Amino acid sequence: MSAIRFFHMADLHLDSPFKGLFGLPEKNLKKIRASTFEAFDKIIQKTIEERPDFLLIVGDLYDGENRSLQAQRRFQAAMETLFEHNIPVIVSYGNHDHLHGSWTRFALPSNVYELPADTSVVQLKIRGQQVNIYGFSYGERHVKESMIDRYPVAQDQHAIHIGMLHGSEASDSTHAVYAPFKKEQLLEKRYHYWALGHIHKRQLLHNEPPIVYPGNIQSRHRNEQGVKGFYDVTLSQTAANLTFMPTSAVVYNMVEVDCTNVLHANELLQKCEEAIAHNRMAYGASVIELHLKNIDEEAAALFEHASVEEWLETIRESEDGIEPMGWVQKLILHKVSSSHESTTMTESVISVMEQWDISDWKDILKDLYQHASGARFVEPLTEREIEHLKLDAQELLTDEIQRV
Repeated sequence: MSAIRFFHMADLHLDSPFKGLFGLPEKNLKKIRASTFEAFDKIIQKTIEERPDFLLIVGDLYDGENRSLQAQRRFQAAMETLFEHNIPVIVSYGNHDHLHGSWTRFALPSNVYELPADTSVVQLKIRGQQVNIYGFSYGERHVKESMIDRYPVAQDQHAIHIGMLHGSEASDSTHAVYAPFKKEQLLEKRYHYWALGHIHKRQLLHNEPPIVYPGNIQSRHRNEQGVKGFYDVTLSQTAANLTFMPTSAVVYNMVEVDCTNVLHANELLQKCEEAIAHNRMAYGASVIELHLKNIDEEAAALFEHASVEEWLETIRESEDGIEPMGWVQKLILHKVSSSHESTTMTESVISVMEQWDISDWKDILKDLYQHASGARFVEPLTEREIEHLKLDAQELLTDEIQRV
């Protein structure tokens, strides 16, 4: 039997609000706000150029259950374009864009198969090859129960079987656990490919058959680092070939600057500019978390008469007008410990923080995260963000002790 080819993507989050962005020039803000649409446009252009047999979109096509008018219009227009090229699209909706949301509805062309809340199968015939695609859409925002038992075991030995599932591996706590599954449960279905969604980090959970998270197509905040995209998949009953295709319009990156032997402000600024320029060459438009490493006593003196906020603003000014943009969202200092005593004196406090889990941190920071006027500007509290908080706290403690 002949191989088939499809694009596997998930978590488009069209029209994402992009929280936690402050002080950007208007053109940069517009670039970031439009980035999910730009990433989606890249997919459509690639689809027209490459002509895969079909597309799989595995949940959270839209960012919110109200499905903004702009996002729906852009998606509907793109589907009309693919209809003209006779390319089928199979869509499942996830926890963000579940079926019981409230939105102004657009009619999609007949090449688009929208999976219902009950697990069902879409059957395609591609160059004589039968392809069965199984999946469901979220009927409600919260699907906490396992859905795997509702997927049939593959029976037709001549068909290619593909499962679509927007959900979490049962042991993964990085995202809210929805439609949980165990890898062994997926393997028991005897499918040739599992197209997953919901986790925004690209992951290959199993090789033969492939069990795949493509990640989202565009980072939405600084906790989603690196290049995002989708998988171009060639699949037969006996083999699979996966090629990652980047789509990021704006890349969120952590950039390090080695401050060893830095004595003067102009030296530090030059090092920052060079690091940002290197990132620009490698990744294009970026939102950058700039980490100043190896700050010894001499380098630390540069921050005695100018605050971190002043340095951040100066670095931003030096990048203003350079394209593609390199917006420095945050500046983080990593100081070399100047004395064993100061490190020891902070250990008891840090050891207490090390014992806190994410629930403890949420309880401690609840006033900030539950404040009605500010909550929409605060980024999600993740394990990575907690590590930053621990580091910041340790450095603040060390600074205060050294002043005593």
